[in-house]
Amino acid sequence: MDTNTATARNTANRLVEVEEILDRRGHSSTELIGVLQDIQERWHYLPEDALNYVATTLGMSVNTVFGVATFYAQFSLEPKGKYLVRICDGTACHVKGSQSIYDAIKKKLDLRDGRVTTADGLFTLETVACVGACGIAPVMVINDQVHSQLTPEAAEIIIDTLMARENDEAAPAEPSNEVES
Repeated sequence: MDTNTATARNTANRLVEVEEILDRRGHSSTELIGVLQDIQERWHYLPEDALNYVATTLGMSVNTVFGVATFYAQFSLEPKGKYLVRICDGTACHVKGSQSIYDAIKKKLDLRDGRVTTADGLFTLETVACVGACGIAPVMVINDQVHSQLTPEAAEIIIDTLMARENDEAAPAEPSNEVES
């Protein structure tokens, strides 16, 4: 299959899923933010073809949909990893060493030249101004899970654990030598 055919198939499949999201939300422009949240949850970003489809289907201008998508910080127009790793760099976290945690994770994930997402699409590394967990600083949030009172070494172990989990899930099952009766 050539690249254009694969891309077209991926787009068609994605739009079927977007239509399912719209069906659940009632095809209402008042549900735009919820629709965008559902799309972002599914693909970890807002694909352009999905936004165009939402605009057309809801009878809204593409500019309005993109305007909402770019206004709210929770939305991303760039692909994000399966694991969104956010290092808090608020005052309490910064004072307690969040920068060294960020540096360790960046090195561990081999993120260079301004990249924030790993080549395999598993991890995106970001800093955030504050997660509101100052009493348990320094803090790293991966998706919705908060990891507190971290050291760079502890943060790397967490990343290693996620990498191992992904490798286990990707590995083919070992054939069984047992005979079924």
